[in-house]
Amino acid sequence: GFLQLLTGKAQATEREYLDLALVELDRASGIITDFLTFAKPEFGKDTVLRVSEEFKHIEGILGPLAHLQGGKITVDIPEDITIRGNSSKFKQAFINIVKNSIEALGEEGWVHIRCYRQQDQVFIHVVDNGEGMGPDVLARLGEPYFSNKTKGTGLGLMVTFRIIEAMDGNVYFTSKKGVGTDAVITLPAAGE
Repeated sequence: GFLQLLTGKAQATEREYLDLALVELDRASGIITDFLTFAKPEFGKDTVLRVSEEFKHIEGILGPLAHLQGGKITVDIPEDITIRGNSSKFKQAFINIVKNSIEALGEEGWVHIRCYRQQDQVFIHVVDNGEGMGPDVLARLGEPYFSNKTKGTGLGLMVTFRIIEAMDGNVYFTSKKGVGTDAVITLPAAGE
């Protein structure tokens, strides 16, 4: 708050530094939030979630980011698929996965999200045609502090794994360098 007040009164050269400080504070805040989620994820307020509705929100948040990267997100999810969980945690888990896909995109990149139900399991695929990963990187996904990105903390996917596990689900990645990645998340379907 004080930094924002200072920004209003600062000279142009000082403002540049203050803006940078604010950006880095936001980043630090995000890292702390990830730590807290990992240490003690809050799983109160479980409700029946319509998967298509949840992804409309996620697409709304991340669509502009994909557009900036020159890519696009497509979503193919039947309206009738439901799961049980906490809406904000579900979104957090998938925002981390979809954001990683977007950041891996090159020219004419795309992220395709599809979902189907088999018996009592819901399968959600997040597929991209990004740079892909080798087996060495794939094996380490979800480890704290392991990241493929220069400014990454490795906490995003760690939090995602923790949230999906708490929902009695699983996360699998298949990927090929230069071809793309398919993240498959399985979750129990909501009882009828």
